[in-house]
Amino acid sequence: MSSIAKAIGPISYSQTSHNNVKLLRAGNEFFGKLLDLIEQAKHIIYFQIYIFEDDETGKQVADALMKAARRGVKIYMLVDGYASQSLPAEFIKNLQRSGIKFRKFEPIFRSKSYYFGRRLHHKVMVFDSCSALVGGINISNNYSDEFDKPAWLDWAVSVKGEAAAQLEEVCRIKAEKAGYRISVLKPARLKFKMPDEVCKVKISINDWINRKAEITQSYLRMFDEAQSYIYIMSPYFIPGRELTKALLAAANRGVVIKLILPGISDVQMAKHAERYMYRKLFRHNIHIYEYQPKVLHGKLATYDGKWTTVGSYNVNNISAYASIELNLEIHNEVFAADVEKRLNRIIENDCIKLNEEDYLRKLNLFKLFVQRSSYDISRLLLFLFTFYFKQKE
Repeated sequence: MSSIAKAIGPISYSQTSHNNVKLLRAGNEFFGKLLDLIEQAKHIIYFQIYIFEDDETGKQVADALMKAARRGVKIYMLVDGYASQSLPAEFIKNLQRSGIKFRKFEPIFRSKSYYFGRRLHHKVMVFDSCSALVGGINISNNYSDEFDKPAWLDWAVSVKGEAAAQLEEVCRIKAEKAGYRISVLKPARLKFKMPDEVCKVKISINDWINRKAEITQSYLRMFDEAQSYIYIMSPYFIPGRELTKALLAAANRGVVIKLILPGISDVQMAKHAERYMYRKLFRHNIHIYEYQPKVLHGKLATYDGKWTTVGSYNVNNISAYASIELNLEIHNEVFAADVEKRLNRIIENDCIKLNEEDYLRKLNLFKLFVQRSSYDISRLLLFLFTFYFKQKE
């Protein structure tokens, strides 16, 4: 392993063995499972999300949560105060009236002259200490197959077993830091049957305030260890210097690297910045596929048919240094094979493979200026996301 990967530091949560896992695509797969888990919950739900919108999807999920709260399920809900700031006050009051404990994740330090903060970007939901959902999917119509339009392309993992108990601890600690006083049954006291199958799952977290860069470490380790091939799907692929160096090193030693990136982006500047990197990627024989049908928002990677990471982490410096992110590392060949099968189907049916010659022929000075400017600005966004100085009144 390279010195880069070693320098990131230790990983907090140990790998668990007894788990049942399934990859879920945004849309009916994900929301069907989410609503079933809410309905089946008997004791406690932790619900931590970046975006919760007051649209048809948000109301459907909120109604299910309120119904669970009224039948006695303890629900601790934490949403990001920036991304979910548009939630109406009456919407929040309805949640609270039903018994749901609702809070917003706010900046760590704040005064009249400045605030210093990060974003709660992870998407984690835990049910009765035994089942959980982890991924990149927010609660919004954008991720739903309903309402006459297909969902954005995104993923989550449904996990039942030992990893879910660890995820409850992650959520409980975050909830207590947000001000909750939690007096509920501990995971060990809730009796449930562990899955018989062996599927190794490891929680990895990026949280720069708490000196955690575990997901970044896992990507660096993947680049170091891969022998045959790597698939990466990322919506805002602007890796920092360390990740870029490791990625190119893997490509230079013959690893086949396939990047599945958005053709349509919800953040156009990020797409321009991403395309600024294409010329360098082409020079190192990295394959680039742009997804066409809808916005690509999925965040996952897999290599050599044995390891996969899925969660909220984008391959860029915002996720590396400025946001709270959580992924699951899944060491399982059956799961990796399913991921590869899905990705290959998406590449074949829904993507355009970019050709270096065609790409360069269409590139002009104006496009290059826009791409370079977007790339430079995107690197500055790290500071805009973490430090914002208001003018004194």
